[in-house]
Amino acid sequence: MIPTIKDVAAHAGFSIATVSRAINAPHTVNPVTLDKVRQSIDALNFRPSPLARQLRSERTRLIGVVLPTLANPVFAECLQGIDDLASAQGYRLMLMTTQYDADRERHAIETLREHRVEGMILTVADADTHPLLDELDRAGLLYVLMHNDTVRRPSVCVDNRLAAFDGVRMLIAHGHRRILMLAGTLAASDRARQRHLGYAQAMQQAGLTPAPALEVDFNADELSPSVLAHLTSGPHRPTALFCSNDLLAMVVMRGLRRARLQIPHDMSILGFDGLAMGELLSPPLASICAPNREIGCAAWQRLLARVTGTYEALGETSLALTLPHTLREGATIAAIPNLSAASPARTSGLTARPFA
Repeated sequence: MIPTIKDVAAHAGFSIATVSRAINAPHTVNPVTLDKVRQSIDALNFRPSPLARQLRSERTRLIGVVLPTLANPVFAECLQGIDDLASAQGYRLMLMTTQYDADRERHAIETLREHRVEGMILTVADADTHPLLDELDRAGLLYVLMHNDTVRRPSVCVDNRLAAFDGVRMLIAHGHRRILMLAGTLAASDRARQRHLGYAQAMQQAGLTPAPALEVDFNADELSPSVLAHLTSGPHRPTALFCSNDLLAMVVMRGLRRARLQIPHDMSILGFDGLAMGELLSPPLASICAPNREIGCAAWQRLLARVTGTYEALGETSLALTLPHTLREGATIAAIPNLSAASPARTSGLTARPFA
C-alpha cells in the first residue's frame, strides 16, 4: 500500500500540517522536527505528489517546452542545453512536440497552460504572425522562442538569412553555378524561408538566377523517385544542393548514392545545422553550423530572467538574441574545374524551375 502524508504524520508523531510544512517549506520548521519528519519519510519510502504540491503553491517551477520534433537532433541538442540548466536550478520541464502541425501547436500550448507552467520555450512555424503567441502576450504568459528568426518577440537564433548567404557563397566560390535549395514545406518553417532568402541573395549577387526552393516531404526517410529524377537527370541538372538542414542533407546523400552518383564528384552537398553526426559520414558533411546547445542554454537564461524579474540584469537591449554561425567545410563539396561548363542554364522540373 502506498504511504500517505497521514501515515508519515502518525509515524513521526506530528500533525499533518507540520509534515506538510516540512515538505513544502522546510525553512519554517524546527530543525529537530524537520529531521524526525525526514526520517519517517525515508522509513516509509514516502514520495510527495508533485501535482498536489503544485496545486498548493503559487509557483509550479514547471516550464513548458514545445518543439517540432525530436527526430531531428537539432532540437534534442537544444533541449539538452535547457534541461542541464533548468534541473540545476530546481525547475522541471514538460515537453510537447508538434510535428510542424498548427493544430498540434495549439493543443500543446493549451495543455501547458492548463498545467500552470511558469513560462514556455517554443519553436513554432511562423513567429511573426502567430495568433497563439499573440494570445500568450495578452495573457502575460512568459515565453522565449528558439531558432525562430524574428525581432518582434523574445527569441534566440542565428541569422538564418546571413548564414545561408555565407554558405551558398562558399559553393559559388568553389565554382558552382547551378545550385538548388531543398527544404521541407516553407509554410511550416520561418527558418527555411529566411534561408531561402539568403540563398537567393547570394545567387543574385553572383549574377546568377536563383530557383524556388524544391519542397520535399520533411518527415520522409527517402526522396521520392520523382524528386530524385529531378535532381539527377538532364544535362543541366544542379551541380550543388543546399539542404535546409543536415537531416535532409543525409537523406539526399543516401538517395544520390542509390542513383549511383558520387558525392562530391557528381554532386556537392551543403547542409545547415552543424550536427556532430555529420562529421561521422563518409564523406563528412559540409554544413552551416548553428550553436544548438548554446541556443537552448541562452533561451533558458532569458526565460528564467523574465520569470524571476531579473531580465534587465542581463543587459539586453533587444528582444531577439542572435548567436554567431560558422561554416564547416566538409568533404561533400568539390570544386568545379571547368567554370564554363557550369554556366547558368534553363531546366525543367517539379515545383522548382531553377536557373532560368
